[in-house]
Amino acid sequence: MQKIAIVGAGRVGEAAAQFIAQNDMAREIAMLDVREGAAEGCALDIQETAPLFKFDTRLSGSTDPAILRDAGIIVVTAGIPRKPGMSRSDVLDTNVRIIDEIVDNIMRYAPDAILLFVSNPVDVLTWRAWKRSGLPRERVIGQAGVLDSSRMAAFVALETGLCSCDINAMVLGGHGDSMVPMLRYTTINGIPVDKFLDAQALERIVTRTRGGGAEVLALRKNSSAYDAPGAAVAQMVEAIVTDRKRVLPSVAILQGEYSYPDGAMGVPCVLGKNGLERIVELDLNASETAMFKHSMESVLADIARLH
Repeated sequence: MQKIAIVGAGRVGEAAAQFIAQNDMAREIAMLDVREGAAEGCALDIQETAPLFKFDTRLSGSTDPAILRDAGIIVVTAGIPRKPGMSRSDVLDTNVRIIDEIVDNIMRYAPDAILLFVSNPVDVLTWRAWKRSGLPRERVIGQAGVLDSSRMAAFVALETGLCSCDINAMVLGGHGDSMVPMLRYTTINGIPVDKFLDAQALERIVTRTRGGGAEVLALRKNSSAYDAPGAAVAQMVEAIVTDRKRVLPSVAILQGEYSYPDGAMGVPCVLGKNGLERIVELDLNASETAMFKHSMESVLADIARLH
């Protein structure tokens, strides 16, 4: 891809830019931030790692939204972060105003881009951006499940002592306390995870996965997570740039899938050059269906606040 843009030069945006540049996913990365010098400084800092990591991507930064012009993918990380004790929904009122302005600038300068949202609450803001932009749902997706699934897989590795590379986890639902960790679809080299861990250990993993971001925030106190979210963004971008047709849990606009005619939810998606290429509908048992419904109702309640 010729150009990828990142809106928000905070820690998540910076981490994502570093991973994307380091893996030569685009010839150019453009960073946008409202803070004077923030995007420029971030871009320059990453650019100076190019000789060490042997990449040739060119980075630039600006406060002028015109820098988004002609970007093929735009990653949106801008917004106020959570503070300890805050939920993702607590930042909705402020962040929706920020997202509205960003979407308007995108439609002015890069109306053909694929949009990837990271800003919280990501499910609600992905839906809002889709509505405001008028873009097809294939080009407006959110990052949540890749991060949550990575966290769950990491916790399985820590509990079992087994190699992280062999662990595949799946997390559906909203990106918050009501997310749906799918133990039935979590495996270690194809073997169901419950062959390695008892019910108590699995419950610890589920609880820790749901609070994964809050745990990092509570430990750091002055910063939420950014390395893992940045890596998750890069994995989704890589799937689109290389047209790999990867199955990755992503926030998608539902139009009948999982029995919901509207809304945005983390579900398994096939990602390729067109963005969202297909939603994979899993057969959920009664317990999973109840958790999915609870998660969806939480997202829909936040969406209703926007009307």
